[in-house]
Amino acid sequence: MADPRGFLKVRDRELPARRPVPVRLMDWGEVYARREEDSAALTRQAGRCMDCGIPFCHNGCPLGNLIPEWNDLTRTGRWAEAIEALHATNNFPDFTGRLCPAPCESACVLGINQPAVTIKNIEQSIIDEAFERGLVTPQVPDRLTGSTVAVIGSGPAGLAAAQQLTRTGHTVAVYERDDAIGGLLRYGIPEFKMEKRHLDRRLEQMAAEGTRFRPGVAVGSDLTGTELLERYDAVVLAIGATVRRELPVPGRDLAGVHQAMDYLPQANRSSHGEYVPDQITAAGKDVVIIGGGDTGADCLGTALRQGATNVVQLEIMPRPPEERPPGQPWPTYPTLYRVSSAHEEGGRRVYATSTVELVGDERGRVSHLRVVEVTFTEGRLEQVPGTEQLIPAQLVLLAMGFTGVPTDGLVGQLGLEVDPRGRIVRDERFGTAQEPVFVAGDAGRGQSLIVWAIAEGRAAAAGVDAYLRGRTDLPAPITPDTRSLTV
Repeated sequence: MADPRGFLKVRDRELPARRPVPVRLMDWGEVYARREEDSAALTRQAGRCMDCGIPFCHNGCPLGNLIPEWNDLTRTGRWAEAIEALHATNNFPDFTGRLCPAPCESACVLGINQPAVTIKNIEQSIIDEAFERGLVTPQVPDRLTGSTVAVIGSGPAGLAAAQQLTRTGHTVAVYERDDAIGGLLRYGIPEFKMEKRHLDRRLEQMAAEGTRFRPGVAVGSDLTGTELLERYDAVVLAIGATVRRELPVPGRDLAGVHQAMDYLPQANRSSHGEYVPDQITAAGKDVVIIGGGDTGADCLGTALRQGATNVVQLEIMPRPPEERPPGQPWPTYPTLYRVSSAHEEGGRRVYATSTVELVGDERGRVSHLRVVEVTFTEGRLEQVPGTEQLIPAQLVLLAMGFTGVPTDGLVGQLGLEVDPRGRIVRDERFGTAQEPVFVAGDAGRGQSLIVWAIAEGRAAAAGVDAYLRGRTDLPAPITPDTRSLTV
């Protein structure tokens, strides 16, 4: 059991130190550097876990991670047991330990009146230690079922579903339209947030287990929906919610205005030494990022590393509070003012501001944004008179999120229904009306977090396995919300 006085002995959070800003802006490596002294801090933090009778950290984690169990195993240095407990619920803690915003920590009971346990850092440390000790090995199935499954999309949902189904004995092929497997993990997440070596070693493990990878195949054109159903016994769509939200203002067609997901993949390729013709770069430019979320922060860190002269990140919503607002009590995940590693590095964040026009120069290139302050009155957005101003910008990046799945191509070929929020309609088993097609991740849930994507992939795999074999022993951590929507 946990140290019953641990949370009284150590009352403060301790996290690994981030590399100095001037140093990390010179490269693309992860912002954290492992140090010898971090091991002692990790043990102290794991000892703060109270091993609650009702661990509310589970409430914040859709995977149902066994957090108190692996906290105590970390405290006592039992790494083999710790990684076994961690892998019991999470296929890829090396991804979530770096990329998840940790809603589990917001639900930590200790967080009611003390800083929460550093659950996310403990999770990452367990998997990193496990790889170093050779404790992560392929899990090859004892026998094959004879059934074949195609997984379309190689992001976290697709990879989780594929690994679960492969280990059960099904023959699984993962299709990816890009030239390398990984989806947003490879080309959407900057190297400074997660170095791609973590992804590559997982793909090596999956290949050794028997999962087959098919990069560079655009399903829907290179391989049609009809051909897909003819070749495979079941299909899992993990294609994400890739329709980007647009900015419908005058000047949107000016040169120098780009979607974030056109900009970030190029930067990822370039950071690995790949030549990118006509690369969108922030070097020597005034950059404005429209969108205050994680993607916007990724653009910020990327622009600073490319040598931007100045970076402004705009958010239409007001600045969140630094403490829990009354309407978001523990153990909910509150909307707070958070400072990411990219925000530490530079740039300026501007809240409650809306773009009304993109202004160009005589060459047809963007030169300024015309913006205005806004307020929300009874749920309506209203401009504040007299607050209009111009912001210089030679590069504008749109990081405003996504609105759903594309309805042409594969979705249309399979005759799938899409709800008003752009999500593929599915049942409680993650299956669609077009048997045997299943849906996992953002394609069925809408834009969400990596931890939800992995949970969806695991749960969808259970649905597929039950369909193919009539039963399943695979865990299904979540059930999709199948209520009809009218918005």
